[in-house]
Amino acid sequence: MADTRTLVPRSQKVLFYGVPAASGDTTTYHRMKGFTDVSTSKNAKEYTRQYVDELFEQTDVTGYSPSTSYGFDQYAGDPVHADIVKITDDELIGSNAVRSLILVDLSATGATATTAPAMKRDYAVIPDSEGGSMDAYTYTGNFRSKGEKVTGTATTADDWQTITFA
Repeated sequence: MADTRTLVPRSQKVLFYGVPAASGDTTTYHRMKGFTDVSTSKNAKEYTRQYVDELFEQTDVTGYSPSTSYGFDQYAGDPVHADIVKITDDELIGSNAVRSLILVDLSATGATATTAPAMKRDYAVIPDSEGGSMDAYTYTGNFRSKGEKVTGTATTADDWQTITFA
């Protein structure tokens, strides 16, 4: 029997970061470039118990608290890097440090050259460290979920450099 599976390259799952305009009126979703780490942990919440009449434990998933670790080499002129650096350097807190991320699946069935399925969620930007490399100035941290995910469609007019989400 022939193997009909196809390996999905990491580059086909693309993240976009919402950079708010200076006026705060609009948000532009820019492709996250120059990132050396963008990995998600689901952080499932568990309820585990053992009943007296059974020899084994039972576990149920009762919730999730997703987080995405990040690391990037800072590039001047990159709007995503500039926004995360501002949050880090200015030690922004509360809603001033919340941004939306959109994961676009370019490998999904139905994806075209200008549209693809996408998932959006708000995250608190949690900076961790900076300057940990001798080769480039680097930043690391985590995006921690601030709400439920919203499924939709991403559309691009500039070859997946920026997107709109519906």
